[in-house]
Amino acid sequence: MTLCSLYSCATEIACANAGKQVFCEKPLALRRADAARMFGACHDAGVVLAVGHNRRFWPSMRALRDIVASGELGAILHIEGHNSNENSQAITGGWRLSPQESPGGGLTGAGLHVLDAFVSMLGPVERVYARLHSRGNGPPPIDTAMVMLDFVNGVTGTLATVRATPFYWRIHLFGTNGSAEVLDEGTMILRKSGDATRRLTYPAIDVLRAELDAFADAIDNKCAFPVPEADVLATLAAFEAALASMKSGLPVVCQNA
Repeated sequence: MTLCSLYSCATEIACANAGKQVFCEKPLALRRADAARMFGACHDAGVVLAVGHNRRFWPSMRALRDIVASGELGAILHIEGHNSNENSQAITGGWRLSPQESPGGGLTGAGLHVLDAFVSMLGPVERVYARLHSRGNGPPPIDTAMVMLDFVNGVTGTLATVRATPFYWRIHLFGTNGSAEVLDEGTMILRKSGDATRRLTYPAIDVLRAELDAFADAIDNKCAFPVPEADVLATLAAFEAALASMKSGLPVVCQNA
């Protein structure tokens, strides 16, 4: 087994060619094409490539995906997401301050968690319009990233991330019969037409262990790793489109194939 660092395309392919199982932190790459090459190398070598989108393993996010799949909220119309983390206030160097390694302000380090959550429930994004507003390159970095999304299935979405405020997580889905809002690893607010608002709580788990257990199960062919290749590629297609939109100031169509 090999644990790869951020965006290590050449390293990952070399590990695959050596017959090593690969677990890579998110994002797998900064470009969809590079990620596709990495998956291709692992397919050819007959090894597993798992991408560490750890929010997928939060009990609240698992419950949210189940609610969406059940149809309980009716037809999904819109989704909103936010992920901010003031850890950036302590950064004085490294990849988080590099426009080459961490483009789009907080979109790379934090916003990709939200994009992955969106794609896991709604599928690929068709079009993106994004803005990055910076108060300075840092250290520490002070910027906001905002993204508007049109999904292939017709759902709309918005995403925001701030690199200079206390940790905050929110995913809020709106459907014709109600809405569901996840606020942290174990909390969901459920609102349904005609019913009282419900606050649901879920027992805490060891998220890292759950993630690595899933990796081990995939290696043993017990079940597929719960972050499919198609989702990883769709998330990176939306990410690339957001970066392009930040540069051009115009909406950008995602290259999903």
